[in-house]
Amino acid sequence: MRLQETCMDCLISRVEYESRLCTDDEALVQEVVDACRDKLLHIFADPVPAPVIASRVHRLAYRMLEDTDPYYPLKQANTKDALAVCRRVKGELSTFRDLVLASVIGNTLDYGSEAHTVTDNFVEFFRREFAAGLTVDDTDAIEPLTSRVVYLADNCGEIVFDALLADYLKRNGSHVTFVVRGAPILNDATLEDALALGLDRRVDLLTTSADGVAELGLNLDVVPPALSDALDRATLIIAKGMANYESLSDYRDLPSIAYLLTVKCGPIGADVGIPVGSRVALLRE
Repeated sequence: MRLQETCMDCLISRVEYESRLCTDDEALVQEVVDACRDKLLHIFADPVPAPVIASRVHRLAYRMLEDTDPYYPLKQANTKDALAVCRRVKGELSTFRDLVLASVIGNTLDYGSEAHTVTDNFVEFFRREFAAGLTVDDTDAIEPLTSRVVYLADNCGEIVFDALLADYLKRNGSHVTFVVRGAPILNDATLEDALALGLDRRVDLLTTSADGVAELGLNLDVVPPALSDALDRATLIIAKGMANYESLSDYRDLPSIAYLLTVKCGPIGADVGIPVGSRVALLRE
């Protein structure tokens, strides 16, 4: 999926948001925003998926801010909140559908998008969203494809619920390769975050890029050889979140993909064909 003109303001608003996480210097914030806007205008029409464009813009912002992980405190708070909810509800999550839905609800822990805000009371929000269920529910068709899974993670916090789903898959005979970012970008989960949850003792852990390059989604032009091999052997890709959807939705030569996400913006909703706020477990074969 290519970057839409309507995405430009949202991307720049996220640059401003992360700049203010780093500094109170209004002149620096404006300098970063202006430089990122200029870069975006120059690369907007490049024939690559939207997350490739967004990654280039955010890497510029991080360099100018001299901060490799502006979202670090928010990521830590998200993980704490998610663990608190997990302790209270995991005994109620017994089926594949339950765990998929929990993982999709976790995908709401995302900052800086103009059309989306993060709840202040995640426990109450989780229970309300869980009761509402999935808007798009292909879980019955997805589960039989899970013998060999490449699981593309998205945000911190939500990987607490991703880990529960990965555990379920492992208990039921699946081989799971769990994939996180190669370096910090936005509030996405990195190897450090996955190791803190002990995921290295439960699944095979890989990163989406090598050499410490921060990439949103999955840029197939730069994936490490081990991940390329895992994708070739997979029976199913589980792709969490909007950036992974944007990265993969135009490809037709990949294994079956289960897109698990909460729709947080109009362009994604229009592409999937459902309203913003929908909870999605969508299979594309």
